[in-house]
Amino acid sequence: MSFLLAATLLFPAGLLAALLSPAVRARALDLLLFAPLPGLLAALLARGAAPLVFDAYGLRLSIGLDDTGGLLLGAAALLWSAAGAYAARYLRGDRHAVRFAACWLLTLIGSLGCFLVADLLTFYLAFALVSIPAYGLIIHDGTARAWRAGGITLSLKIFGEVCLLLGFALMANAIPGESLAITDAVAALEGSPRRGLVLGLLLLGFGLKAGQVPLHVWLPLAHPAAPMPASAVLSGTVIKAGVIGLIRFLPFEAGAPDWGTALGVVGFATAFYGVLVGITQANPKAVLAYSSVSQMGVVCAALGLGLAAADPSTRWAAASYATHHVLAKGALFLAVGVAQASGARAIRAVLVPAVILSLGFGGLPPTGGFIAKLAVKDQLGYGLPGMLSIVSAIGSTVLMLHYCRRLPGLAVGGAAASTDRGLVLPWLAMAAASIIVPWLLVIVAGRPSLGDALAPSSLLAALWPVAIGVALSFVISRVPLPRVPEGDIVGLGERAAGSLARLSAPIEYAERGMRHWPVAGTLLLAMAVVLGAAMLSAARLGTVP
Repeated sequence: MSFLLAATLLFPAGLLAALLSPAVRARALDLLLFAPLPGLLAALLARGAAPLVFDAYGLRLSIGLDDTGGLLLGAAALLWSAAGAYAARYLRGDRHAVRFAACWLLTLIGSLGCFLVADLLTFYLAFALVSIPAYGLIIHDGTARAWRAGGITLSLKIFGEVCLLLGFALMANAIPGESLAITDAVAALEGSPRRGLVLGLLLLGFGLKAGQVPLHVWLPLAHPAAPMPASAVLSGTVIKAGVIGLIRFLPFEAGAPDWGTALGVVGFATAFYGVLVGITQANPKAVLAYSSVSQMGVVCAALGLGLAAADPSTRWAAASYATHHVLAKGALFLAVGVAQASGARAIRAVLVPAVILSLGFGGLPPTGGFIAKLAVKDQLGYGLPGMLSIVSAIGSTVLMLHYCRRLPGLAVGGAAASTDRGLVLPWLAMAAASIIVPWLLVIVAGRPSLGDALAPSSLLAALWPVAIGVALSFVISRVPLPRVPEGDIVGLGERAAGSLARLSAPIEYAERGMRHWPVAGTLLLAMAVVLGAAMLSAARLGTVP
């Protein structure tokens, strides 16, 4: 089944080349449903298959599929396919459909490639493909808001990739021999004199992609600005490039207590920050973006504490948690588009699945979020991390119910739904997958075990934080909250810059006046008199020889 590994990347690349044909360009959006299917088959059938190796010109590049990569590859391919079908309907008749499809396919290749590649060079190329073509998805609508979001996102991602390039170069230099394999690079890292610098660069680069504070600002800018299907894959799959990077490159076998603890602290801070800012947002897509910030904070907290404890099982735990996020968050973004196309009464049919999936982020049994919380129990379930994880679950419940309250405001029209099946079916498929897939992992892989998942103690421990979150949500909904601009730090910075610009006008006027020689000469003479008087006074006091 090794050919499926190559087909995962070559098939969408072939579809991209086919866009050169006018006949294919006329049906460009219809291709998007099929492009990820080889990746989905590879996730199901090719795990453990022999890796494919390209060994020529002094390079040894390879692609392969391990358990964590296969898990995320399957979830990502499923979302890319469903969102592709959704895009074909959502963007029907769009005059820039071909450009959108080209950017979509390039980003898809990079997104799926990150879960397959096994060496430094190919990983960096795949990671760059996730970032740069996604710019075209963000700016697709051509609004000022989209251009602003795209510019800020691209600038930050280039910064992150520079950090990774430096980190990868230092890692490659530390590998004995000529290997560029990721496993060899991570093994050599422990004895490298630049270990701390490399880990810092990796955490910056991958943390930015995973939306960790304060480098998170691109998510709440990019996701609301992009078309709905693009928002789904940006939040569901693109940010997982940062997660798989942390899973692949952090030395869990050797451990790193200092950097692991730092990542854990940043992760929890991000989790709480995403909730606090998210509940001030009015746009449901912005609420979902801040929810992604928060959820990726939980993943990074688990990764950090697992790194501090030198626990290799953290890789699977984090991948399991992220898998649920891929599916559920993708479904909730697609639900926004369905809500926009629904009538005022039909919105109730959208709200029921949305509420169930939303409560899943707090860990409500028997949703996939409940299984995701169990998956990271060993990393986050005890002591202070356990307490913080419970508070995070309460906060996620509050935030996601805030999202549900914002959805009805999107409904237009009369009593009947105007939504067509091209939007509804992909959304419902993702909603179902977000519940079914995590339980399949329990039944088939036994991680977490079925006994743990069905234990009354586990069910009760998951229920009460959600119950508190529901009650707290009703209280908060009646309290007027300030509106923080999307992108929070960026928005506040722009406001501060505007205030400074207004203050600069009188300063510039005064400066122009002082440039005239009579004014400047008078000021210079006055300064000379003051300075001379000061020196004379000092000489009389004996302080100047």
